[in-house]
Amino acid sequence: MVGIKLEENEVKFLKDFVKKGRKSAREITRARILLLANQQKGDTEIAETLDVGRNTVWRTKKRYHEEDLQSALIEKSRPGQPKKYMERHKAEIIAQACTKSPDGRKRWSLTLLTEEMKKKEGFETINRESIRLIFKKAKQSRG
Repeated sequence: MVGIKLEENEVKFLKDFVKKGRKSAREITRARILLLANQQKGDTEIAETLDVGRNTVWRTKKRYHEEDLQSALIEKSRPGQPKKYMERHKAEIIAQACTKSPDGRKRWSLTLLTEEMKKKEGFETINRESIRLIFKKAKQSRG
C-alpha cells in the first residue's frame, strides 16, 4: 500500500487527538499509526515501534485511504451474539415472579423460577443466570 500523506490540519488534529481528552488505547494507537505513516515509516517499523501487528497498521492505513480520517480512528461496532430472549419473554418471566409463590415458599427464588419457566414453551433452555440478568436489568431482585 502506498504511504500516507496527511494534510496539515489532519496532522494537527491527530497530535491533539493523542494528547487531549479521553480516548481508548486503540484509538490512540491508530492515530499514532497514521502519524508515523505520514513520516513515511514502513509497516514493519510502525508495528515494532507501537508494538502492534502489521495487519493492524495495514488495516488502519487502508481505512484511511478508502474512507476517511475518522473511520480510520474509530472502531466499527461488532454484531455480537443475537438476543435470546425478547421483551415478551422478559415480561413473562417478571409476570411469573409476581404471581403467588409455590406452596411452602415465601417467595420465588431464581432456582424455582428457572424450573417453572423451563416447563413453558420457548424457555426450555433458560438458565438461572439468564433470569438473574433479566431481573438485574429490570432493577428487581429475586435472591
